[in-house]
Amino acid sequence: MKRNVARIVHLVAICAAMVAASNAPCARAQSSEGAATPAAAGNPTVQTSDVRTAALPSAPGVEYRRPTESEKLDNFVFDAVGPYPFIGAAGTAGIQQAYGTPHEWGEGWDAYGVRVASNFGIALTTTATRYGLAEVFREDTLYYRCECKGFLPRLGHALISTVTARRGDDGHREFSFPALAAPYAGAMTAALGWYPSRYGPKDGFRMGNYNLLGQAGQNIALEFVYGGPHTLLNTMHIPGLSGKGRTGPNP
Repeated sequence: MKRNVARIVHLVAICAAMVAASNAPCARAQSSEGAATPAAAGNPTVQTSDVRTAALPSAPGVEYRRPTESEKLDNFVFDAVGPYPFIGAAGTAGIQQAYGTPHEWGEGWDAYGVRVASNFGIALTTTATRYGLAEVFREDTLYYRCECKGFLPRLGHALISTVTARRGDDGHREFSFPALAAPYAGAMTAALGWYPSRYGPKDGFRMGNYNLLGQAGQNIALEFVYGGPHTLLNTMHIPGLSGKGRTGPNP
């Protein structure tokens, strides 16, 4: 059991370190630039030291502002090693424990610990892939709540946001390869990296489908559940702490 946990930690740490290393120089440069600009010091909507929320609804017609590299790094750290990935990993591990999946990992607290580590590893690899590819494709994959009203339009927005992202300075929405690929990358890494040897690419693809559904569920929660500005999740996302930020209209 200890060998399985060590293997999981080693593989996912490599993924997280690669993404963090690629973002860190840009984040430091962006923070220095923001500190040296008088306009940034006097305008709370452009201060790079503020942590912002993408889950807050945007005012109609307000201009979209791309998150800075420093803000994206802050969000990556929160999404990768914050409380929610641990909570999700523990909950999913409980279900797997009840069904004995994978059965090779056995029962008891040691087996539960391995399942928690495995699920956290999948979540961390998924997050690292999404943020890393978003940097390559120059996309903003943060979630922005819909400006529309009504349950069905908001539900549709949450679901379509699972496979789309904002691009360009105007923040227009397009299909996102990083958003689609990340859940499968996380699941495939687990299936081929630390799951029992009987697991293969087909199992990784199947697990990726569930991971993608989990991402859709997270977006639905962001849209309907985490609507207030005072939740922990909202205070760690971009843009606009307590609604001060600027987001653009969703298509």
